[in-house]
Amino acid sequence: MISEKQKKILAFPYSRYDALICDGAVRSGKTSIIMVAFVDWAMREFSGRRFGICGKTVDSASKNIIVPYTMMSYAKERYTIRWKRSEKIMEVRRGKKINIFEVFGGKDEASAALIQGRTLAGVLLDEVALMPRSFVEQAIARCSVEGNKLWFSCNPRGPKHWFYQEWILRAKDHNTLRLHFEMTDNPSLSQKTLNDYKTRFSGIFYDWYVRGLWVDPTGLVYQDFREKEHTTAKTPWLDGNGTTKAGTQYYISIDYGILNPFSAGLWAVYQGVAYRWREYYYDGRKNGQRTDEEHYSAVDKLAGNLPIELIVVDPSASSFKTTVIRHGRFSIANAVNDVNPGIATVASLLKAGRLKIGENCKSCISEFGLYSWATDNNDNLLEDVVKENDHAMDDTRYFCHTILRREFDWLNWG
Repeated sequence: MISEKQKKILAFPYSRYDALICDGAVRSGKTSIIMVAFVDWAMREFSGRRFGICGKTVDSASKNIIVPYTMMSYAKERYTIRWKRSEKIMEVRRGKKINIFEVFGGKDEASAALIQGRTLAGVLLDEVALMPRSFVEQAIARCSVEGNKLWFSCNPRGPKHWFYQEWILRAKDHNTLRLHFEMTDNPSLSQKTLNDYKTRFSGIFYDWYVRGLWVDPTGLVYQDFREKEHTTAKTPWLDGNGTTKAGTQYYISIDYGILNPFSAGLWAVYQGVAYRWREYYYDGRKNGQRTDEEHYSAVDKLAGNLPIELIVVDPSASSFKTTVIRHGRFSIANAVNDVNPGIATVASLLKAGRLKIGENCKSCISEFGLYSWATDNNDNLLEDVVKENDHAMDDTRYFCHTILRREFDWLNWG
């Protein structure tokens, strides 16, 4: 089944428009259809040409666009496709027609140089709102072949974002067709799945991920946090003798700081609930700088004799990770440091009752009541958080988004 908006994507190549923007909610049916229409248009109108397919990174473009497309029965029946991963090139053939689709990543300002010098007949920019303006404009400038078209797809950011201001609000000026998607526009999602997503997200994340709105985050980040509801003195994973019950897993999460606070949380995961049980929080500016060895001793004391499964560490903390490895007691993993997706994970766990904070984690509890969205957003990242009162929030986000995101069944949180 194809929705009316998806049909408009397929009809775009036959229209008078020079560009297409598909923006809106996650899982709203944008990406797969736009890729089908893009390749079909390229193969119908051109031969021997080069096209660009851009994601935030080459890996994300490969995983989210190229590989799913090559697995579609429609694509396999219609074309002969060769995906040369090492060369970042997808070669598509039909009869005597052959076109090349080259994959690029637009993760930072330096990425513009990677696409510079290409001559393209068209470009598809997925996750365009996550790319720097310099990269996007360079990709657009590379489309110099007669009859070229621009294809954009993204989830929303803040309303001051440059892409929203320059392209979405000025779609008419660019002769662009803009199609806005909500999650309900995806006919393949069941009503249960839609209800699960609507239940899972709240506040700003509901507006972004379910409704696909370009709205500003304001006020506290975790507006659903309630101290009475989300803090506890109970330790249900311990029996009356203080012995760990079967099935309990222990972790430590760390946000590393030298002068900025060093925050570590000790977690117990038991029967589908994660408890941030104890913490070590040290502010080097207030109390004097500590060495990595001193921080390690504090973390070792925090762990006590508990069998720690893993320490999830701030990925930038290279010297501290070296110290942990040298002592040989703990296994470590780099935290997944995707800020807003991580915040969404924490917010979802709070709402589902799967996250509890021990009453002795005073710094963490305090930061939940202070952690706020920035009000002076810049042109590139408009939904930034204020970089204050965020160290326990960072170690909590590291743990939730690195460990709990894969351990808990998201669609059965009721």
